[in-house]
This record gives sequence, C-alpha cells and structure tokens, in this order.
Amino acid sequence: MSTPETSRYVRLHLELVLEITDPEELTEAALTRIATDDSMPDEERTHARAAVREDEAEALAYLVEPADMVGEVPGVELAQGSWSSELIDYDPESVEWDVDEEDLDDGDNEGGDGANGAATGRPGGL
Repeated sequence: MSTPETSRYVRLHLELVLEITDPEELTEAALTRIATDDSMPDEERTHARAAVREDEAEALAYLVEPADMVGEVPGVELAQGSWSSELIDYDPESVEWDVDEEDLDDGDNEGGDGANGAATGRPGGL
C-alpha cells in the first residue's frame, strides 16, 4: 500500500544469537578487517585492536555490516544502520528464547519487540 500518508521508511528489527565456536579465528578475522580498513584513523585502529583482543562480542561487531544484509535487496536503499553485540547467557531450553507466536504471524508486519538490554560493541552509523 503506497499512499502519500504512508512512510517510505521501514525499521527492520533483527535479533540473532550466535555461538562463538573458535574465538581465536573470530579475533583474527576482526584484526584483519581492522588492519585493512583504510578509512580508520591510526588512533582508532589502536583502540579497536585492543578491544577485539579483549572481547569476542567486540570482535564480532567489527565483522557485521548492516549494509551487507540489504545490499542486494531490490528496491531498497539503506538510509541508516546501527548495531551492537554483547556476550549473553543463552539457554535454548529457556522460555525467554522461544519465538513468540506474534513473531511468526505473517499478517503482522511489526513482529514482536526483541529484548533490548545494555549492549556493548561497535555502533555503526551509516
């Protein structure tokens, strides 16, 4: 439905839980990304290297790019993106991690509200 009253902007909420199976490989990949980022000032590069060596969530944040998630989607252009990551306690058997029925309802374009807590990691503004 496209009317003058309808916004052309959509906020896409996405929550992923990832298991880090090889922390050293993850850290090395993040350090490589940092080393090859020509747009990063040297002072920020030094800080970034230290951060990813200390925290796997921080390393992951340097490897995830919101623009990559929608770059090939026809008919859309990323207007703004941000992301963060944090280490969490995860129990797949817990009710807290069940997908809500409203999240699966195809008729509901807004889905459910994800858990929003204090997040650490690299904010990314595009």
